[in-house]
Amino acid sequence: MSLFKARDWWSAVLGEGEEFDQGCLCVGDVDNSGSGCDKVVVGSYMGMLRIFAPHASKPAEQTVADAQLLEVQLRDPIIQVEVGKFVSCSELLHLAVLHPRKLSVYAVSGTAGNVEHGDQYQLRLVYEHNLQRTACNMTYGPFGGVTGHHFICIQSMDGMLMFFEQESYAFGRFLPGFLLPGPLCYCARTDSFITVSSTRQVECYRYETLAVATDADTRQDSEQQSKSSGKRLAAEWLLVLGEQALDIYVPSASPMASSIFVLGERNLFCLRDSGQIRFMKKLEYNPSCFLPYASVSEGTTNVLLGNHNNMLLVYQDTTLKWAAQLSCVPVAVRVANFLELKGLVVTLSSEGHLQCSYMGTDPSFFTAPKVEAREVNYDEVDAEMKALHKVIREATKNQDIIPKAEAEDDLTVTAIVSSSLDDVSQALIPEMNDMAVPSVKVKIKVSCRSALQSPKLSVCVQPPLAVTQDQFVLDSLGSGSQVVVAFSAFLNGHYTPADLTGDIAVSYSSPTGVPRVAQCKFVLPLRLVCCPTSASKNSKYKITVDTNKPPVNLNEVFPEFVAKAEDKEGNALAFQFIAGSRVTVLASKTSQRYRIQSESFEDIWLVAKELVQRFDRHFAKLGVKDFRNSFSGPIPLAEYFETVDHHFELRVNAQKYQDLLSERAVQFRAIQRRLLTRFKDKTPAPLQNLDTLMEGTYRQVIALADAAEENRACLVQAFSRLRSATHLLILLVSLWQGLSAEQTAILEATLLPLLQDTPQLGWEESVDAAVSHLLRTCLSRSPKDQAISLSTMQLSMPKDTSRLKKHITLLCDRIGKGGRLSLSSEANVPTPVMLPAACETMPEPIAEQEEEDPALQQEATAKFIKKKQPSKKVKSKTESSKEKKEKDSGKESKKDPTKEKESKKDSSKDSKESSKESSKESSKESKKEKKESSKEKESTAEPLKEKTKVSKKPSVKVKEKKKESEAGDG
Repeated sequence: MSLFKARDWWSAVLGEGEEFDQGCLCVGDVDNSGSGCDKVVVGSYMGMLRIFAPHASKPAEQTVADAQLLEVQLRDPIIQVEVGKFVSCSELLHLAVLHPRKLSVYAVSGTAGNVEHGDQYQLRLVYEHNLQRTACNMTYGPFGGVTGHHFICIQSMDGMLMFFEQESYAFGRFLPGFLLPGPLCYCARTDSFITVSSTRQVECYRYETLAVATDADTRQDSEQQSKSSGKRLAAEWLLVLGEQALDIYVPSASPMASSIFVLGERNLFCLRDSGQIRFMKKLEYNPSCFLPYASVSEGTTNVLLGNHNNMLLVYQDTTLKWAAQLSCVPVAVRVANFLELKGLVVTLSSEGHLQCSYMGTDPSFFTAPKVEAREVNYDEVDAEMKALHKVIREATKNQDIIPKAEAEDDLTVTAIVSSSLDDVSQALIPEMNDMAVPSVKVKIKVSCRSALQSPKLSVCVQPPLAVTQDQFVLDSLGSGSQVVVAFSAFLNGHYTPADLTGDIAVSYSSPTGVPRVAQCKFVLPLRLVCCPTSASKNSKYKITVDTNKPPVNLNEVFPEFVAKAEDKEGNALAFQFIAGSRVTVLASKTSQRYRIQSESFEDIWLVAKELVQRFDRHFAKLGVKDFRNSFSGPIPLAEYFETVDHHFELRVNAQKYQDLLSERAVQFRAIQRRLLTRFKDKTPAPLQNLDTLMEGTYRQVIALADAAEENRACLVQAFSRLRSATHLLILLVSLWQGLSAEQTAILEATLLPLLQDTPQLGWEESVDAAVSHLLRTCLSRSPKDQAISLSTMQLSMPKDTSRLKKHITLLCDRIGKGGRLSLSSEANVPTPVMLPAACETMPEPIAEQEEEDPALQQEATAKFIKKKQPSKKVKSKTESSKEKKEKDSGKESKKDPTKEKESKKDSSKDSKESSKESSKESSKESKKEKKESSKEKESTAEPLKEKTKVSKKPSVKVKEKKKESEAGDG
């Protein structure tokens, strides 16, 4: 906080392993020397009592022994030390030492030495009091207004105030409502004691009230006597602080005549003698101690405040005047006067660092040395500048948001999946569909280069897969050590997973304290979810994968599935999914094709993916570099849309169940309120079958809840099947058009934006927004359309899936026509290419409907509106024409498109088509399109006759507008 440091005038480190606290420090002329110099008295919890007389000396001659006057080992721990007039027959200052079960008063005397050893000091016990209760703290002062003497008040741990009038015990009183002891202070101005109770409020008790209150030996006696007879002890005033207090101080100097200072955990309070708040200062740090003292300004108070940031702050009321850095955290602070210097700050830390310091700055006498002049080598400077520019260019070339990992991480994670299944399965469901559920063992090796403290390892697999243990807390790792953990993965649901990959994350803190995460992936074997079976000849769904190399033996590609294979030549292989259907792979004997067929469309995904990957690995081992998989089409969109509709239907059912549950719950609560009102009524009234109605409603709520829960389980399975079908569609599109890895990743992020469905955000609306964005940007038909940005709207569940199907169909059509997927701002316009013969093109009606969609074709709509405004020559021609066909089409072309839509709601579709055709015909008569007019008229002559028949039946308002327009033209 501050650049200034407290200047060390004198310091000492007291003992080794000793502990000190707030009351272990006091200053005063304890030996009554009369010189006006204070001595520093320090007591520790180990029972060591030390007295110092600090003085300034040269650094070479400064030693602690020169300033130490006395060091005595007492038998009991020292809780607090104070200097005051504690002896009745003397007005000299004595030292009071508080122990847990004893109060001792000592006299400190010094004898002048006749030799060079110096003065000698002695500690003499004057009197002591054995306490019946364990002491917590004490305070002293002229209780009751006595002069020339000080009495002592000790607060016990059980809330009793014990008063001692010097050598004799006076009385004891229990504080009401006491739980834990707090700081205690005596205010001589009002002759009262101030403390902070465990209820976090300041309490003030007058000495007179304490003296006349009922005496008791125990708290129970005090409570009973206060209720039966005698005066009950009550506080003079209370003030709620809202936080625990660390210390209380009542200064006695004249400028602060009516101030009581309370140091809280987060605030500094200044109170008046009546308990009202004078001011309060909110602290931005944790305070440790404080000391108010007289200020040079009238009406203000200075406060020395130490905190746990090793800072000593000086406040004038609420204004910070100075801040100094200390070498340790102070637990006690005092101001003392010595011969050489007045007003030194004495601080004591909990470890025993005693320091006398002053606040100020020392001038710096440092002067920078002269730099030797040297000749500049401009060639070296140019070479260095070029090297720096090269480094800057390399650094700014790839500005990734995510920082790149270091070349050598502190921790590396490696996953090893066993090549064979477990002998004893660890699956929670031992059998599904009369087939045993296997499990496979996965080992994780964690290696570290430096020492790490308790890293945590997490395992994540996609449902319905599960693991025996998904959380591991590793032991602390040393530098270069390695640890291995193992778990088993298995199928834990009655449906096929969409992904066999798992993720492992290890979270740890680097040696510098920076949190890090190390990740790795593992792939579970296909044998975990399926087993070999006999091949089937016919199936409902079939997919053909082409290659550019001769067919291979399937038994060599899938060696683990050869056990039950009937075909020895390796032309057929079948996979029976444990929680799914049978998938058969057939290899053509004459061509280079492989057919994958199954009764379930989504079950083909895992086998097709495994087949393509194993073909790549097989031919890579043989050294074939130009091997390529392909798909000749058509894309099975109809089969894919069946899975989409099934998933959307379950989402709609879930929403219906939720609405019905809400209605029945409202009805149930309303019936309950009615019944409760009837039961509370003093005059009983008939229930009017409310109990029967409530029972029926309760049964409906339970039935709806069960149905909703069953629908939720079906929705989870449907989403997993939808993910499998989407993965298969992405694979087929990438093989169909030969997409790169980057384009395939974009397509996968577009069609699979979610790992799971939520009631707030579902798959359909997310995919629709992502596909629409691609159709407007990188897959748009013209560069102008790419400037149209995605409208910012809140995603919500659509009414149906027709729009989503239309967009996905258009997406496949644009990709098939050469569109390139890209996330860069400079999207590429698709170039015309020749489509494969077997490719399934998009029907024209769907394309026209998509162009009419205002959400995707805003600019095309604008062009369409412009074309519907003919020139004056065209208007005159259309009005002078006697044919009804051209006359009606000309009148329709004059109307505004928005008004035309409102006036023709009943026949919107036909009227839009007729207006579109008529506007095209009118625009073709212009000079710019004379060459195409003859061909267009021949092709649109017959449709115009049919469509104008529909448009001859306008509404009454349209007829009136026509008459007004003809009258205006006339």
